[in-house]
Amino acid sequence: MKNAFYIASRYLISRKGSTAVTFITWLAAFAMVAAVAAMFIIISVFSGLEELNKDMIANLHADLTIRSKTGKVLPEIDKIIETLKKNKEVVSFSKVIEEKVYLGYKDNGEIAYLRGVDSSYIQVNPINETIFYGKYPDFKYSNEVILENGLDNRLSLPVNSSQDFATVLMPKPGKGIIQQESDIFSKKDIYVSGIFPGNDQLDNYIIGPIELAQELLGLPKSACYQVVIKLRESKNSEMVKADLTKKLGNQLIITTKSEENAAFWKMINTEKLMIYLIFGLVIFITTFNLAGAITILQLDKKEQAKALIALGFDKIDLRLTYFFTGVLIVFFGLICGLVLGSAISYLQIRTGFFKASENLAFPVKIEGFNYFIVSAIALFFGLAISFLFSKVNKRYLVEK
Repeated sequence: MKNAFYIASRYLISRKGSTAVTFITWLAAFAMVAAVAAMFIIISVFSGLEELNKDMIANLHADLTIRSKTGKVLPEIDKIIETLKKNKEVVSFSKVIEEKVYLGYKDNGEIAYLRGVDSSYIQVNPINETIFYGKYPDFKYSNEVILENGLDNRLSLPVNSSQDFATVLMPKPGKGIIQQESDIFSKKDIYVSGIFPGNDQLDNYIIGPIELAQELLGLPKSACYQVVIKLRESKNSEMVKADLTKKLGNQLIITTKSEENAAFWKMINTEKLMIYLIFGLVIFITTFNLAGAITILQLDKKEQAKALIALGFDKIDLRLTYFFTGVLIVFFGLICGLVLGSAISYLQIRTGFFKASENLAFPVKIEGFNYFIVSAIALFFGLAISFLFSKVNKRYLVEK
């Protein structure tokens, strides 16, 4: 085996022999380098995008969320609040009401989501830290709100204007004959104090005091649709959920952050699997260059094979020689590809040279798992092809 490995290494680095064989051998090696580097870079970019999305939704959902099982309004809210206050794992909690509204300004209007929150909301979701224009409501007035930037851009709403107000309309429940607009809608003028960045989960959102939502819906001051909870340790969410379920009964639905984000994580995992499959296929196709290189090498080295057999080599040793040649090509391509991919990824992290948009560079994150998955795929296909094509081409082997 040691002799077979030595001869394989000589086949790979020796300058003697056919120029065409040398060219095909190194073509297979550099094709492997390109495929491995490309897969590593794409997976690192995907890891960066995944991290970016995690950061964007990190504060979107609380550690725990309590909702009613039978309707929108939470029953026995006083009991829920008292139970949460006694739980040592609960750091903070906030009451929330969320409903669709019509937001109008001058001749423009859009359907939006009004999220009414109390003053403790920023202890659970520090959205006040993301405001890039204006300020977070101080809760002195029930009609002071902040707006998602896309909604603000489309409607050109005034910010911090004491003379120019937008209007929110919410349909009234009930029956009977409609005689005027007030029979259909609850109406309230709002003062926009700030703008926050939106995302897929917070598109078309208005965030304001819970009193605004209560007034529009005609609900009592204690009413809310859900309670969002911040825990001392997020990892204990399942334990706290079980404890609260036991104390509050089965009339409530309690969900963890991971359950709230289930659709997001399913999408991320599906996309990740597709990337692995696509680039696994690319590396698989690339390894056919390796198969060609091993086959051509067997043809070119017929005379050397006769000499090796005369010196005591058998068929297994000769096959091992071709197999090790393929293994060396695979390892050369893998190591050089990972080095090249790491260098380009690191350069992107440092410089942000490649742009996803005018103001956003492609995010890249280098992870140990990326090295593992790329190496595993490249080695699996590379070693399999090397084994198969060093073994099956018996007609190129010289009998003893």
